[in-house]
Amino acid sequence: MLELIPAKPKSLDRYIESVGEEPIETIRSLAAKLDDARILHVNATSFGGGVAELLATAVPLMRGLGLDCDWQVMFGSDDFFNVTKTMHNALQGMEVAWTPQMEKTYLDKVIDNVARLDTDYDFVVIHDPQPAAMLHILEYETQQLPRGKWIWRCHIDTSDPFLQVADFLFPMIEPYDAAVFTMSDFVPSGYGLPPVTLIPPCIDPIALKNVRLNPATVRAIWESYDVDYDRPTLCQISRFDPWKDPLGVIDAYRIAKEEVPDLQLVLAGSMATDDPEGMHYLHRTEQHAAGDPDVYIFTNAHGVGSIEVNAFQTGADVVIQKSIREGFGLTVSEALWKRTPVVAGNVGGIRMQIEDGEGGFLVDSIEQCGEACIALLKDPTQRMARGNHAHEFVRTRYVTTVLLEKWLNLFVELSTPD
Repeated sequence: MLELIPAKPKSLDRYIESVGEEPIETIRSLAAKLDDARILHVNATSFGGGVAELLATAVPLMRGLGLDCDWQVMFGSDDFFNVTKTMHNALQGMEVAWTPQMEKTYLDKVIDNVARLDTDYDFVVIHDPQPAAMLHILEYETQQLPRGKWIWRCHIDTSDPFLQVADFLFPMIEPYDAAVFTMSDFVPSGYGLPPVTLIPPCIDPIALKNVRLNPATVRAIWESYDVDYDRPTLCQISRFDPWKDPLGVIDAYRIAKEEVPDLQLVLAGSMATDDPEGMHYLHRTEQHAAGDPDVYIFTNAHGVGSIEVNAFQTGADVVIQKSIREGFGLTVSEALWKRTPVVAGNVGGIRMQIEDGEGGFLVDSIEQCGEACIALLKDPTQRMARGNHAHEFVRTRYVTTVLLEKWLNLFVELSTPD
């Protein structure tokens, strides 16, 4: 068996205060139609990054609805994850060196995982490129498709991929019963993909990362990291990754600091097991900060977890998400939920979360990012108005119950005879 991630059932009743009773009843009605279905989610890591975070909420809730839902993580290796990180970058448009040996490394490791895979499920959801070849390999080895409905969930923007890698991966997606993307713009053209469903990610409003913290708790957490709670602060919560552009965030902070001299910047992110470039880019970020005492760089190695992220997003004057490419960017909705305005890259799924000029600003350059931060930092009334608007926007579109309803709808559709 693959690595099974424990998940205790979680009741939907806990969400009534956040979303009301009507969405809860809709979800229960959908779950009743699935009648004890067995569901399996497979991905590459149990922590670090948005996919693991989504599954950590969705799987317990599905179990709480009476569905037999499991979450399993594939076994990897340094060589494998180096290859899949290259795939990840290439599928988002980066030109990479791609070789037959890399294809072999990828396929050999997926074959090893398939040998451990239990396929006795009604629905199997395979997340992202790392395990994507599983169904193709099963079909090749047995000359038939396994039972149940198989779904590939792509969490990244593959609208303009590097063709050598795309031509390797996407033909292996064709046997799936459905492909799920965050938005239609992300779907690549020219491949025989299965029917596409659009399901954007969502935040968990009652998770420790998103619950309301009182100001005394926020202050105490900031002070425990020697960050001055009483000074104006920008914050970005992201992996240390070139697509998240932490170096550009530092440059934008420097522009804003010229107008707001006592400004601080907090950069915090998790180091995920399936991201071998993370440590390298963390070091680059630290070097780019050039010893500035007002730039604070933290990771989970410093004890930064859910409650610390919550405190930094809640207490910051402005949250930045200056991505160059972005599948969705859950940290945007997290910050907006906390009524903190966001300045973010005008890319990918971020555009779905920010009404430009309402809950924050969409920007296309370092200069625009710095200028937008200055405008918000200098106008507390504007910050509050944008934050209140943004909270309501997220509540109706990007919370867990919306996500769960969309997934159950897809399962019901796939189980309904044509």
